[in-house]
Amino acid sequence: MVARVAGVFDEKLTEAIANSKILVVGAGGIGCEILKNLVLTGFPQIEIIDLDTIDVSNLNRQFLFHKEHVGKSKAQVAKDSALSFNPNVNIIAHHDSVISNDYGVSYFKQFNIVMNALDNRVARNHVNRMCLAANIPLIETGTAGYAGQVELIKKGLTQCYECQPKAPQKTFPGCTIRNTPSEPIHCIVWAKHLFNQLFGEEDPDQDVSPDTADPEAAGEAGASALSSESNTAGNVERKSTRAWAAETNYNPEKLFSKLFGDDIHYLLSMENLWKKRRPPTPLNWNALPGKDDTPTQHSGLPDQRVWSVYECAQVFAASCDALQADLKRRPEGDHLVWDKDEKSAMDFVTACANIRAHIFNIPLKSRFEIKSMAGNIIPAIATANAIVAGLAVLRAQSILRGDIEACSSVYLRPKVNHRGQLFVPEKTLTPPNPKCYVCAPKPEVGLACNLKQLTLKDLTAAFKDGLNMQAPDATVEGKGLVVLSSEPGETDHNNDKTLEEIGLNDGCALLVDDFLQNYEVRVRLQQEDDEKSWRLVTDADAPKLGPKEEEKPTNGSNGANEPKPGPSRSRQDSDSDMEIIEEDEDGTIVKPPKRRRTEMSDEVVELC
Repeated sequence: MVARVAGVFDEKLTEAIANSKILVVGAGGIGCEILKNLVLTGFPQIEIIDLDTIDVSNLNRQFLFHKEHVGKSKAQVAKDSALSFNPNVNIIAHHDSVISNDYGVSYFKQFNIVMNALDNRVARNHVNRMCLAANIPLIETGTAGYAGQVELIKKGLTQCYECQPKAPQKTFPGCTIRNTPSEPIHCIVWAKHLFNQLFGEEDPDQDVSPDTADPEAAGEAGASALSSESNTAGNVERKSTRAWAAETNYNPEKLFSKLFGDDIHYLLSMENLWKKRRPPTPLNWNALPGKDDTPTQHSGLPDQRVWSVYECAQVFAASCDALQADLKRRPEGDHLVWDKDEKSAMDFVTACANIRAHIFNIPLKSRFEIKSMAGNIIPAIATANAIVAGLAVLRAQSILRGDIEACSSVYLRPKVNHRGQLFVPEKTLTPPNPKCYVCAPKPEVGLACNLKQLTLKDLTAAFKDGLNMQAPDATVEGKGLVVLSSEPGETDHNNDKTLEEIGLNDGCALLVDDFLQNYEVRVRLQQEDDEKSWRLVTDADAPKLGPKEEEKPTNGSNGANEPKPGPSRSRQDSDSDMEIIEEDEDGTIVKPPKRRRTEMSDEVVELC
């Protein structure tokens, strides 16, 4: 291929390419482009890892895949397709998760360069740590629409993926979702929760029933709930939404009357909620708005037309029947999984979200808009993927040439800037954050919590969700006392004990390590009586000045100030993490204290 053509590359680079071994993590939009570029350049040894399978929605931008490949392994099909360009390349495909124990530090050490083309933060964090532990250069890539970014991560030389706090995922109080929605997204979250209550994996935290524990309610409804007949244990027994729906054989009219009629009347009985709000309007199945209206003309695509309430009710009924039939075909105890690309599931959420929006006087949205919000879709542009992948392989060549200093981050702009630039490079490599709790010489972070309430089980969640660990072990500094073990059963008997009960106090330091990631951090416990869960405390928590110019997306194709991680934060990360940057007068990047932002990932609901 290109590397074999005399005169294209200098002798040093040609030899380096011939002796190199590259790992590509992710076989999606960017991953396919990177693999193609590597193969055509002449890289002889490539491994590619991806756990995903090919979906119809991938075909418009992941060009190594075709209709006959739907349902097959992305990694394997990408390999087979790439070999058609250059059969002399040795490609090993892994249909697996890069977080698997099979891909430890020794595995990463065999590569000269790792190239990330991932779409979720958990995996990115893991690959970042493995490359730091193995001291292997990592090229991180990402796109969001027409914007993109390529950056080098090299231990001791540049900042790592976790050096700067990420922007937070959007969170919503549970009582807002159930009682007082005020935005379309609140109704969409409620509709997705309803899907899980009726057809998916049930989660008590996603109950869609009116919340009598809402601190604002405290009226007759709350008193009525307290007076409900209790069982011998003193608990009020409530029939689950799914059990009730099953008893009605998922009758659409009965479901509609309960969800959009009876429950709304119940909410109206919580008079305190409506003293400063416009009250909701219950609906009657037999008297729906828009029933006798002529469908509005719409010049765009069908999905871009906003349905009337009556049309939503008809779609609700049809989707309920289809989803129930799908559920019945599954084994006993199995459930459905919501998928934005599954017609009945998407129809159900669209209809329910819009009906609820009408009830609460919130603007209705088209199916297209709701799909974008519910599925958190960042438009994937094939040309942006191709450009970023090309830049990534050029950076790989610079690394092999030994010219790492030339590998500063490059940003692809959605449009040409005032200097006529589409590609905007940073002036220099960004040095590591000396306070980073991942790549600093002595990583350290604070954990603020109420030691009298936080249990060992909660602490485990803090390490996994907050510190992104896979198998954390913790000992008390200076004492060697094992507080938490990743060995099954070793410390499980203490799971429900509070940290105070197991002898931990304010100022206590824990040495926490993850043998899978070859990562250790010192965690300082900080007592805060008002802290209801937990949060990480770093120097990065101090407020930062924003840039003068526009915010730019970038790091993830298919990514908001990361809240100080807590149990209310989903580990399904955001997909697209992008830098916020600004330019100086000559058009190159001026590096402010860098922050990352991400588009909203799956919604997170905080319990009241």
